[in-house]
Amino acid sequence: MKATQLLHDEGQSLWLDNITRDLLDSGTLKRYIDELSITGLTSNPTIFDHAIKNSATYDSAITAKLKKGTSVEALFFELALEDLTRAADLFQPTCEKTNRVDGWVSLEVSPLLAYDTSSTLAAAKELFARANRPNLLIKIPGTKQGLPAIEEAIFAGIPINVTLLFSREQYLAAAEAFLRGVERRIDAGLNPLVGSVASVFVSRWDVAVASTVPENLRNQLGIAIAKRTYKAASTLLSSARWQRIYNLGGRPQRLLWASTGTKDPKASDILYVKALAAPFTVNTMPEGTLKALATHTELGELLPTDGGNSEEVLAQFAKAGIDVDALAGQLQSEGAESFVKSWKDLMTVISSKSASLDQSARSKAVG
Repeated sequence: MKATQLLHDEGQSLWLDNITRDLLDSGTLKRYIDELSITGLTSNPTIFDHAIKNSATYDSAITAKLKKGTSVEALFFELALEDLTRAADLFQPTCEKTNRVDGWVSLEVSPLLAYDTSSTLAAAKELFARANRPNLLIKIPGTKQGLPAIEEAIFAGIPINVTLLFSREQYLAAAEAFLRGVERRIDAGLNPLVGSVASVFVSRWDVAVASTVPENLRNQLGIAIAKRTYKAASTLLSSARWQRIYNLGGRPQRLLWASTGTKDPKASDILYVKALAAPFTVNTMPEGTLKALATHTELGELLPTDGGNSEEVLAQFAKAGIDVDALAGQLQSEGAESFVKSWKDLMTVISSKSASLDQSARSKAVG
């Protein structure tokens, strides 16, 4: 049996960290659903940047929208919503079958809003309404300014994927924002059932310290941080506070492991997937990692709810001079900056493509 099926059977959701129009048009995404146990999908500005830049698939749609005078940012969101609503429809049977636990797709608000609470909330409401799909998660970064927007969005009934989380503390802050939103819905007499995942980035930890730690600690920091976070989540979800919410019809926010593609060419191609196999979690993986996983036929032990040896490993990193709290803040800031760069690159790509396609159209008209 493929390891993709094994993971699914153990209770972990496999989501694809990619979206392109080619994946949809070719039937590849449908095949991944049918053959590789994919039950959801995530996107981000970098993914769309690569998809639009490296393909002519979007050209006709861009040309049509240019004729309407659509702005660059508006044009992007129209393209993204077209792709993601198609993907959401493919996952709708999964969403229904799992009673909305699974079958989600994600769309991020503009990264330029990462430190603007009110604008983030307004964008989340608008995008969710425009998509008109119950299984669309709006991605909001778990920055200090993003947390109030997350709470307000959950209170408004908008499903949220909290992105750019790197540590236990950042996860707990995001979980608290989600909890407050749910509890406010209960106090207001509203249905507390609002979907959410908390995306903890893993591999970037190991990339950040690769040149500064001894060989015996390589590729261990991200997994140790994830295990520590999983322990905190397991404790939180079994708390009296959460049990009250379960009793009133609420559902917990699931942990999602993000950035799980192996970056070290010397390491296993499923290093993070195998280490973070755990029920009632999500692993969103790049296409290459998904295909690699499908070639394996075993997984090993599941992630222990007590965090296993995570604190021992983290103690070794502390001895090696790694301040994980400071690094978590740095990684979140760098992650936000990276998404802003990708967003600006994406806007540039669309602008240049638009100009090129417009010029081509004019030339043909003259000819």
